[in-house]
Amino acid sequence: MKMLVCVKQVPDTAEIRIDPVKNTLIRDGVPSIVNPYDAYALEMAARIKDASPGSEIVLLSMGPEQAKSALKECLSVGGDRAILLSDRAFGGSDASATSYILATAIKKLEAEEGAFDLIFCGKQSIDGDTAQVGPKIAEHLGIPQITYAIDTMVDGDLVKVRREVDEGFELIAAKMPCLVTVTKPFYEPRFPTIRSKMTANRKEITVYTCADFDGIDTAAIGLTGSPTKVKDTFTPPVKSGCVMIHEETGADSAMKLFGALVEADAL
Repeated sequence: MKMLVCVKQVPDTAEIRIDPVKNTLIRDGVPSIVNPYDAYALEMAARIKDASPGSEIVLLSMGPEQAKSALKECLSVGGDRAILLSDRAFGGSDASATSYILATAIKKLEAEEGAFDLIFCGKQSIDGDTAQVGPKIAEHLGIPQITYAIDTMVDGDLVKVRREVDEGFELIAAKMPCLVTVTKPFYEPRFPTIRSKMTANRKEITVYTCADFDGIDTAAIGLTGSPTKVKDTFTPPVKSGCVMIHEETGADSAMKLFGALVEADAL
């Protein structure tokens, strides 16, 4: 079983800063973490690896040099090797450009090493929250996709996925190769051991730049290739004060709330 997990290093949400000119995230000097949904995706792949001896997990990320620390962390909890896509030409890429770059890298790897059976992505990143990159990668590669997975099981050439929907859960099966995006499952990611951390720190991370991809469309990457533009950013003003409504019954509370809204001319 050959699997690939897409990983993104994201700013700690408590320390996010925005470039006032470019309207893009300032990453330098900002504490960063592995995107939580990507950590869930890696754990899901690692559980399949545990059940299928001889399986391999390749980690793929795009970002600046500092993203190597996130890949090292992922290598210590299940990843076997890691690849970083890092080039100034990639900077400022939106979901569309990012998915194109990642898919281009996957195609290069598959041409050199053979196809991946499963590709895992977090359902979304906590900085962009678009939930578009994983599905767009699947479209670029021309493979099936299953989103919002909370559990997976491999059965022959099928991957069976339990996915979260508004009404509860549903079970979907698809032939591999397949891309799966992962939401929060019922279990937490495993913790690294001292030995696994030491092993991960000794591993070399392969770095690809734009020049490593023959035929890449440079007009489809970076800020130039990003159709999504941020017009403005702002911090919502902090408001204080509230009215607590707590009557004997829910119906009484609803009537009091209704009366207060009418009085405030809010309806």
